[in-house]
Amino acid sequence: MLDLLMSMSVDALGTLTAGLSAAAGTGAVWLGLTERGPSARRARAIMERRTDLRQALRQPNKRGLSDAGIGVAKRVVRRLKLLGGDKARQAQIKLNQAGVRSRDAVPVFLFLKLALPFILGGLVAVLTYGLGLWDLSANGKLMASTGGVLVGFMGPDIYVKNIADKRRHKMSRALPDALDLLVICTEAGLNLDSALVRVAREIGANSRDLADELELTAVELGFLADRRQALQNLEVRTGIRAVGALVSTLAQAERYGTPLAQSLRVLAREMRDERLMKAEEKAARLPATLTVPMVVFILPSLFIVLIGPGVLRTIDALSAL
Repeated sequence: MLDLLMSMSVDALGTLTAGLSAAAGTGAVWLGLTERGPSARRARAIMERRTDLRQALRQPNKRGLSDAGIGVAKRVVRRLKLLGGDKARQAQIKLNQAGVRSRDAVPVFLFLKLALPFILGGLVAVLTYGLGLWDLSANGKLMASTGGVLVGFMGPDIYVKNIADKRRHKMSRALPDALDLLVICTEAGLNLDSALVRVAREIGANSRDLADELELTAVELGFLADRRQALQNLEVRTGIRAVGALVSTLAQAERYGTPLAQSLRVLAREMRDERLMKAEEKAARLPATLTVPMVVFILPSLFIVLIGPGVLRTIDALSAL
């Protein structure tokens, strides 16, 4: 190769150098025109992430129910026009607080509230009146049937409420840590949307429910016209008083441009103090709570151990007399 270059003339070397320079310049211009900057790539990645989250969070979740059963429930509820009233909106809020976001959740829930009283009441009536399974009087059979109807009517509400309370308790425990992470992200220069996505990613191992809510809020902040409505939806879905304070702080920062990191730091400290006060309150209630088990289980055994030998010796002495 070196011999070939030495044998070439000066004009040939100049032509080769000019060709290589022209090719390099053309490649540099082409890369500059086609390669997007980091901000464009970041925006495209965020849009793809929001699309995936929107599809995943709004994907119907059948939870083992057959398509035919869900279809029957939807037809019955739609025929009775139960989806447009206040009951349907309240049921939607309850199911959202319980973490159920399926499109078929509200019709199935309303159908169960409508059908379970008849099913359980009829089953108890058949067992008591028809089969005579329990030896009850006429009033007892009537009360048992009425109880079955009440259990069928209140059962779905109680079940959903228990799930929502457990979920709310888990999110309340993880909320101060999420606020600390949100403070760090805002101080690092991230905007609210990116900070919520980052916090949701980090807090997911500790509280998956809170991470899902923050991710959904970040998605809604991206496509809702009113960003304050997205924050209010977060408060409605969680039902936590501390989240209401967080939403007020974020809405104030969005509207008036107040320093977000400082407000979040104060709010996180207040939540940690509140969690510490609740733990101290539980510890203060512990002696009173342990009184009943101690009286019922410990004191009888203690009395037997202490007084039992004396009682037995007294019985032996009286038997000898």
